[in-house]
Amino acid sequence: MTVREAVELVLQASALSPDSEAPDARGKIFVLDMGEPVKIVDLAQQMIRLAGLRPGRDIGIEFIGLRPGEKLHEELFHPAEPLILTGNPALRLAAPRTADYAMLARSIDDLEENARGRREDRVVQLLARVVPEYRRTTSGPSTAAVSGG
Repeated sequence: MTVREAVELVLQASALSPDSEAPDARGKIFVLDMGEPVKIVDLAQQMIRLAGLRPGRDIGIEFIGLRPGEKLHEELFHPAEPLILTGNPALRLAAPRTADYAMLARSIDDLEENARGRREDRVVQLLARVVPEYRRTTSGPSTAAVSGG
């Protein structure tokens, strides 16, 4: 998707009338159909060629792996969020889950209290209640590689 196409979709989403094309838009998130995913290596090679150079000869591409926090795939919405069609096939609405504010505030207070009390099992139970997708990992503490300088 080009920048122009993305801007056009964002403008169309902002112009949708809540009463006509997207009556259920309130509290929901617009998701743009960006088309097929593009491999970053293909994009890099194309950019090098557009600059009149040759990938691998004039400019090398180095694969360095993922850095902390980087992902291989981007999730635009949670699988449990139903997508709602709009009048434009390239625009959809994702319906996020909602939570009762009072219940959420109590849960956060309980989490804080139990975390401060170092009651790990209770913290895990509370996390699982507030975030149904939470899965406790059984691996030990993470270690980071450090390079010498």
